[in-house]
Amino acid sequence: MTSRPPLADRPAEPALFARLIDDAAVFPPGNAPLWEALTAHREHRQAWYAACVGPLLVPASGVAELVHLTDDGGEPVQVSVVGRPEVGAEEVRGAAATLRETPGVIVVGVELGWFEGWRDLSWDRDPLSLEVPRGDAQADAIADIAGDANDTVAVQAKFRTGATPTWPWPDERELATFFRTSIDHDLGFKLTGGLHHAVRGSYDGEEQHGILNVLVAVRWALNGEDVDELVPLLAERDPEVLVAHVTRMSAADASIVRAFFTAYGCCGVTDPINELAALGLLEGPA
Repeated sequence: MTSRPPLADRPAEPALFARLIDDAAVFPPGNAPLWEALTAHREHRQAWYAACVGPLLVPASGVAELVHLTDDGGEPVQVSVVGRPEVGAEEVRGAAATLRETPGVIVVGVELGWFEGWRDLSWDRDPLSLEVPRGDAQADAIADIAGDANDTVAVQAKFRTGATPTWPWPDERELATFFRTSIDHDLGFKLTGGLHHAVRGSYDGEEQHGILNVLVAVRWALNGEDVDELVPLLAERDPEVLVAHVTRMSAADASIVRAFFTAYGCCGVTDPINELAALGLLEGPA
C-alpha cells in the first residue's frame, strides 16, 4: 500500500509553528510520570521537529520531584509552572521561585487561573498566562488582564479548548468569541487541552478542534472578521481547504498570528506534528 501524497505543494511558513506546542505530557489524558516526560522532552528538543516544541509544562505540585530529576548535570530544561484554576496562586508562585533557584531548570512562564487579586502578587517578571472563565465573566477577565499587558509586562489570557469532567467541550462559537474578545482587547493568548489533531473532527467519539482551524481563524479574526465568519473556519473538516489557507499565509501573516496566538499545551506533542508533516506543511527529517 502506498502512502497518500501530501496535500500541500510546499511547507507553510516555519514561523507559524515555531515553539507552538508546549509539552504537557504529565497532564491528562497523557498522565506521564514526570521522569518519563522529562526524558521524552529532552529527546523532543533534539529531534527534527525541535523548533516546534516549547517548554515542558510542570504542575506546581511536581516541582520538588523536578528539582531532584534535573540534578543530573544534563542540559537545562525550559519549564513553565502550571497551576489549574483551583490551585492557590501562592503555591504556584512558590513553586516558580523554587525552580528559579534550580541550576538544571530555566523558568520561562507561569500559568494559573485568573482571579481579581492577581496583580497583588509579585511574579518576578515571569511571563504569566491567566486561565479565564467561560460565560459572562470571560469578557471582564480578558479586559482586566489586558489592562496590564504591555511591552514590559508579559501577561496573556489562557483558554481551555478540550473537555474535562467539569468542563464541557467549548464549541466553535464559544472559541471564536474568545478569539474575537482577546484580539479586540489587543491581548495575546494561549490555549490548552484538546488540540491533538491538525483538523477539526470527531476522534474516538470525542469532538476536538483542529490546530489548523485555529491558526486560520485567528488570521481571519486579525483581519477584522466577526464571530459569525470565524465559526465556519473552526468547523471546517476538509484538510484540503485548511491547507490552502495556511500555505497562502506569508511570513508577515505568520508573525502577526503568532504574536497573538502564542502557544498551546498538548500532552502528545508528536501527534499534531506528525499530522502536519504528513500534510506537507512541515519539512520532515532529512
